[in-house]
Amino acid sequence: MKKLIYIFLLVAATVSFSGCYSHRVIGYLQDSTKTHPLPQYDSVPYEPYRIRVNDEIIYRLVSLDETMSKMLGSNNASSYGQYANSYRVHSDGTIDLPFLKPVKVQGLTEVEAQQAVEEAFREVVPDASIKLALYNKYFSVIGDAHSGQFYIYKEKMNIFQALAMTGDVLNSGDRRHIRIIRPKDNGEEPEILEFDIRTNTIINSKYYYIYPNDVIYVARTKDSFYKVPSYSGFLGLITSSVSLLVSVLTFVQNQVR
Repeated sequence: MKKLIYIFLLVAATVSFSGCYSHRVIGYLQDSTKTHPLPQYDSVPYEPYRIRVNDEIIYRLVSLDETMSKMLGSNNASSYGQYANSYRVHSDGTIDLPFLKPVKVQGLTEVEAQQAVEEAFREVVPDASIKLALYNKYFSVIGDAHSGQFYIYKEKMNIFQALAMTGDVLNSGDRRHIRIIRPKDNGEEPEILEFDIRTNTIINSKYYYIYPNDVIYVARTKDSFYKVPSYSGFLGLITSSVSLLVSVLTFVQNQVR
């Protein structure tokens, strides 16, 4: 009898330690309340990305002078939509373009860099028109999410859009302590931004927008081992636990006989 009681308590303890992921744990855009306090973040103006050393630039040159356009526009897109060359930003902040002096682009936005390159080309081709973009426009996701490297397809991409591209954070991911590792220029240590993504004040905060070369890290919650993904999973766990208990009791009774 003592053995049966011990087995029952063991199974009951296993079930009691199991639980489901509630909205408070994994839900987004929640309000902070007295019973469920969440961090409150200040809104800050959006700052466009500024080109850094080791970034790569692509451009397209358009001119009525077809000969000069073909000669200087070696970076034009091919029929497959790929660019022939990208131009890395050197440690002095410049890029080397065909037939031009080095052009300073470090610290400029894409729009400002486009204007600087266009002005440089117009010294050779007066009617030159330039379309310029950052080539390495990617962010990475690691940890308890669907990891990978993803393209930033629009300006002002936010954290929710970025995570949606990965398929969202896994239920076992710690939404209270999401981290963004953001490189800084001139060889400085990267900035680590840690935040709770569940609060509705994440919108327009300094944690809201994703920039090129960001790494989003999602740690696993410490209690994820005891969690089940849904109520159906929870009921399944209870059912299997009860079935196990019945099987054990039946086995013990048969042994006693």
